[in-house]
Amino acid sequence: MKKKIRLTRPPRKPGMIPGSLVIDPSWPKPVIQVMAYGPESVEEKTISEVREIGELLGKQPVTWINVDGLGDEQVLRQLGKLLNLHPLALEDVVSLRQRSKVDDYDTTLYTAMKMLSLHDGKLFTEQVSFFLGTNFVLTFQEMEGDCLDPVRERIRAKAGRICSAGADYLLYGLIDAIVDAYFPVLETYDVRLEELEEQILGHPDQSTMNLLFSVKHDLTSLRRTLWPVREMAGALAHSESPLITQPTLVYLRDCQDHTVQLLELAESYRETGSSLMDFYLSSISNRMNEIMKVLTIIATIFIPLTFIAGIYGMNFKNMPELQTDNGYFVVMGVMILLGLGMMGWFIHKGWLTPKRKSK
Repeated sequence: MKKKIRLTRPPRKPGMIPGSLVIDPSWPKPVIQVMAYGPESVEEKTISEVREIGELLGKQPVTWINVDGLGDEQVLRQLGKLLNLHPLALEDVVSLRQRSKVDDYDTTLYTAMKMLSLHDGKLFTEQVSFFLGTNFVLTFQEMEGDCLDPVRERIRAKAGRICSAGADYLLYGLIDAIVDAYFPVLETYDVRLEELEEQILGHPDQSTMNLLFSVKHDLTSLRRTLWPVREMAGALAHSESPLITQPTLVYLRDCQDHTVQLLELAESYRETGSSLMDFYLSSISNRMNEIMKVLTIIATIFIPLTFIAGIYGMNFKNMPELQTDNGYFVVMGVMILLGLGMMGWFIHKGWLTPKRKSK
């Protein structure tokens, strides 16, 4: 997959006419690729003019039209006119960051979902829109680069039942490929959580906290993405649209099971992240307690020594000890013995080192 950039959604003014397309001029221009196929042959072509699609429609049992880039309103309008797409569905195509959903427009079935990818360790989400017709599937992507190459390879190799099935099975294959691509993303976060757990057990620092916050944020985003994807898969699996045949519903139900499994994994990893956060805070607190304990013990040892030094630092003339021979060495010896005695007592109690268990 090519490197992704996040597209900025332009603001939509209140009160606009339904079906209005709000497009940012900086968005990538559409690149249209067509795969027309059947049991006998496969034809691939990059389209420069939308009218060329009309010449390919009907030549093969199924036609897959893929549009990478949404930066040309005229192209989108022409596609909508050619394929009889509902204006509200076209509006949803360019309305990025919406929930995954399914809308039935009689002649076409519109589906939107999120495609996930990791680039330079960062999580990217891209909206993919599908239109299912009687003999075609139209897909819109924000930019070039996707996880749908396995479907393309199956069509080219005529592997499986995709070339002998209808357009509804192609829709299932594309959605299933996107759903399957979620698993490696979640596995990556599973590995990251294990690495963070090892860091927390070792020597946690502020960078560990930053990484943990980043992983928790991404897992929360994944959960928000997977909930509507599960609902979308369920709506397709129980759809009554005549565009989806009964054999394909069986495969769509399997796809729904995968989304449920993904959601359970995301929930599990999110709970693990929360547990690691609590573990990190507890570890930091324990380290601070150990440091404070050592400092307190050192201060405790020096309290009586400071007391003795304070007594003999008083400026009284009639202190009998001041005239004692070797008084300095005696006092220093007492202070050293007192300090060593207290240190030994603390070690015996296990306050400085773990106390050994008796056999």
